[in-house]
Amino acid sequence: MAPKTASKAPRPAKAPADDYSPAIRIPPPGPKAKEIIAKDAEFITPSYTRSYPLVIERGEGMFVFDTDGNRFLDFTAGVAVNALGHGHPEVALALAKQASKFVHMAGTDFYYGVMADFAEKICTLAPGPGPKQCFLTNSGTESVEAAIKLARFATRRPRLIAFFNAFHGRSLGSLSLTASKPGQRRGFSPLLSDVSHGIFNDLDFLHKYLFGKTCPPEDVAAIFVEPIQGEGGYNIATKEFMSGLRKACDKHGILLVVDEIQTGMGRTGKMFAIEHFDVAPDVLCVAKPVGGGLPLGAMIARKDLHVWPSGAHANTFGGNPVACAAGLKVIELIERGAMRNAAKMGEVLSRRLASLAAKHDHVFEERGLGLMRAIEIVRSKASRAPDHDRRDAVVRACFERGLLLLGCGETAIRFLPALIVEKGHIDAACDILDAVLGFA
Repeated sequence: MAPKTASKAPRPAKAPADDYSPAIRIPPPGPKAKEIIAKDAEFITPSYTRSYPLVIERGEGMFVFDTDGNRFLDFTAGVAVNALGHGHPEVALALAKQASKFVHMAGTDFYYGVMADFAEKICTLAPGPGPKQCFLTNSGTESVEAAIKLARFATRRPRLIAFFNAFHGRSLGSLSLTASKPGQRRGFSPLLSDVSHGIFNDLDFLHKYLFGKTCPPEDVAAIFVEPIQGEGGYNIATKEFMSGLRKACDKHGILLVVDEIQTGMGRTGKMFAIEHFDVAPDVLCVAKPVGGGLPLGAMIARKDLHVWPSGAHANTFGGNPVACAAGLKVIELIERGAMRNAAKMGEVLSRRLASLAAKHDHVFEERGLGLMRAIEIVRSKASRAPDHDRRDAVVRACFERGLLLLGCGETAIRFLPALIVEKGHIDAACDILDAVLGFA
């Protein structure tokens, strides 16, 4: 029976090892959650994108618990950040040990071992021949900003190319590359000049209309691309497209910058999604999962491209020692088995989602790699007309039943559980989604 007051809300017990389902005790948002949401509305800017009123108190593995005692099955992983789930004990221990030594000392001005160790590891992992160097950051958008600056400095060229439906960040430089939603750009012009957008998976457009009409290739510093467009709808690049970009860059002396901020660190079954395409980037941008939930990212590039002098680019918190310690442990655990599990469970998830797509007329298709997957919500398979309102209704109804999902693109729903997910979690999530799709 539901408690009469918020103060009596029960603290949920630890989920049994064989309990893969969420548990909703009070319809969310409950009274405690509503209090926090009200305070948030008073003091937090309205620019944030909140899909539903989830107020988290703690996390444990594949589950998060709200302030009113509800347990939610998390298939968002904090937007691809919590690669190892919530509260992983080895990650928690690694960051606690480092925090007991020192928390910050500005790696741009001083030296410390854990920063050098993390840099060595992430550079060693980056695909492509030859030695690498990295610039450590606090976020994905900062990694992209560093790539923009390095590309222009190293090539002495002004122009940049990205693709429609791309998402590379929201700060001014990365926003100039982003082209997934007009609301992300509205009101912020002028953005960077000399940035052009091509059509994803369309090499003809690149050569005929960009190189041939508006972007002399000898003026282009870099092409930015996501192997799977994340925010733009989980659109997967073709091998022909990625290979063609590599050839075009080699021909014209352009840098190929691959944005692995959402796709990287084992999520697709390989350490980096670009490895599925047999293409080596000149510059690689990572963030999100690499810090285990702490702000950490990197811009990794061929060592010969790092021609900028001391002081050309820097930051205060990049390479934070606690974040680097967590990052080293995250990489260790991904290599130890989480990446293999992502490949295996990605196949399980794909089959379940494909089955739902075959069953429900308003689910057009399932797509993705590893544990980075999506379904497209349409009015009907025959029309293929996008149905944004139904997509949002499905996401909200799943939340009310204890399943956390997020939309992407115009009408897609993305599935990006932690790499520790088990078949039982996938079955529980897909059973909830099946029931919701049946009446949504």
